[in-house]
Amino acid sequence: MDFDKKILELNIKLPDAKAPVGSYVATKIVGKLLFISGQISINEMGELIKGKVGKELSAEDGYNAAKRCGLSIISQVKNACNNDLSKIKSCVKLTGFVNSTDNFTEQPKVINGASDIISTIFGDAGMHTRAAISTNSLPLGVSVEVDAIFELN
Repeated sequence: MDFDKKILELNIKLPDAKAPVGSYVATKIVGKLLFISGQISINEMGELIKGKVGKELSAEDGYNAAKRCGLSIISQVKNACNNDLSKIKSCVKLTGFVNSTDNFTEQPKVINGASDIISTIFGDAGMHTRAAISTNSLPLGVSVEVDAIFELN
C-alpha cells in the first residue's frame, strides 16, 4: 500500500513536524524500531487543544484531539523517514494519555481518535497494540498526548 497516496486520497493535510521544546528528541531509531515522542493535541490553526475531557471537553472532543495527535505522529514518522513512508513496515504501539476528570472512564474511546487515523492511513500495517491512560494533567494544559512505536522495513 502506498501510504502517501492514501493521505492524498483522503485529502488529509498533515501538520508540520514540530521540533521538541524540551531536553529530548522528537524521534529516535533503534535497530528497526522508530520511536515517536509524545505528540500533544494541536488544532488545524496551530493552537493547543486544552481542557479536561469530562469537564470542558466531551469524549467526542477528546477523540478529535487524539486524532490531531495521530496526524502529528504521522508527520514525525514522515520526517524521520526522509518523507518516505514506504520505509514503514507497521505501527507497533500507541500510548495515549487523556487529561480527564476523576469520574471519566472513556479514555479508550478518546484514544480511538489516534488509533483510527493511524489504521486508516496504514491499513493492516497500522494495526497496533495500545494503552489509554487517564491523567490529572498534561503539559501546557492540553487534553491529549500520544506517543508511538513503528517498525521499519
